[in-house]
Amino acid sequence: MRRHELTEREWKVVEPHTLGRLGTGRDNRLFVNAVLYRVRTGVAWRDLPERFGPWNTAARRFRRWAQAGVWEALFQAVQEPDYAWVLIDSTTAKAHKAAAGQKKARPQPKR
Repeated sequence: MRRHELTEREWKVVEPHTLGRLGTGRDNRLFVNAVLYRVRTGVAWRDLPERFGPWNTAARRFRRWAQAGVWEALFQAVQEPDYAWVLIDSTTAKAHKAAAGQKKARPQPKR
């Protein structure tokens, strides 16, 4: 396995969200690996290694998937829920004085 490619475990999560006919799973995986390679290395489409196939095919397919919303679905599928925003820590939540049971200050009567 190469450094910028999906592991079997990662591919099992991604595979149900890919487009294509049955029997093209290998092509979908190769394409997703090509996109990951491009994103992780920062190369232009033209500079993709030959093992990923013609660069123009990959670029057009990337655009079609983007228009179909596949990348957004993949992004949502691989997200782990972030519950940090739900938790309240007493060190960060300050209560008003009245909430702590402090009595209201009464104005002193005028003489």
